[in-house]
Amino acid sequence: MNIAIINYPYALQSAVFGLYELFEMANSQCQSATLFKCTILTLDQLNDSPHFEVIILPPSLKDDFYLNPSHELLDWLRQQHAHQATLCSACSGAFILAKAGVLEGRQTTTHWALAGEFQSRFAHIPLDTQKILINQGNIITAGGVMSWLDLGLELVAQHAGVSVMTQLGKNLVVDTGHRSQKYYQQFIPKRNHGDHSIVAAQLFIDEHYSEKIKMPILANLCHMSERSFLRRFVQATGFKPSEYLQRLRIQKACEQLEQTQKSFEAIAIEVGYEDSSACRKIFVRIITLTPKQFRQRFAKQI
Repeated sequence: MNIAIINYPYALQSAVFGLYELFEMANSQCQSATLFKCTILTLDQLNDSPHFEVIILPPSLKDDFYLNPSHELLDWLRQQHAHQATLCSACSGAFILAKAGVLEGRQTTTHWALAGEFQSRFAHIPLDTQKILINQGNIITAGGVMSWLDLGLELVAQHAGVSVMTQLGKNLVVDTGHRSQKYYQQFIPKRNHGDHSIVAAQLFIDEHYSEKIKMPILANLCHMSERSFLRRFVQATGFKPSEYLQRLRIQKACEQLEQTQKSFEAIAIEVGYEDSSACRKIFVRIITLTPKQFRQRFAKQI
């Protein structure tokens, strides 16, 4: 299995070399001869490189390159893919694959915090940031910054077997079971949409989220009819006002669960719900964990 890890400008070096070492460790788990041959490539080495069976684009913490990748890299990826190479990305690497045009019609994932930017640039590409990894055969995308581990383990399972991957996970002390990005997502309202009236409404909701907020109040604040306000709010934020308020309240509840020892019933009242059971249902629908499970996974030890 000939694998190339692309060390493009500003690529996360821990991922570049971590993937290389992960495949080296996988080789040591295999009973037969070396299965994974891994090469780290910089952009100036692309033209001299052979055909690869798997190509990995790691994450980057700076958007300087992945938002505007070089034509040389994009052309090279298209050529490799045309020769049956499996193209893989972790986190922001999905932007490069999208720019190369190989994600058309493919369900894709990237870091949940990059979803808005990705959709604004590639609205035609189906995006599901709840999933940490989506394997579509010759295209594999992974979500968060550390999802290069999930990606590496997926490739090991696919080409060396599940038992090798499981043992490798145990050696690395890494969870190899199913995970979801939804557990880790935070509600970070978008305010750079340019509609100043809607920003004013958002700031009002942010300040009064624990109170009963009716749409006529928000529409009047923005000097609009309710119909115009609803249309512009959805256009600017991607949510109806009621959905926006729900997600903001649940985000506040998550923060309380992480940082305090308050009961969920008390937290539900603080964030604006008179009925804690209704709050619990909304919490599970949005987070896909119960409040107890969320606290067990993320709460600080107090």
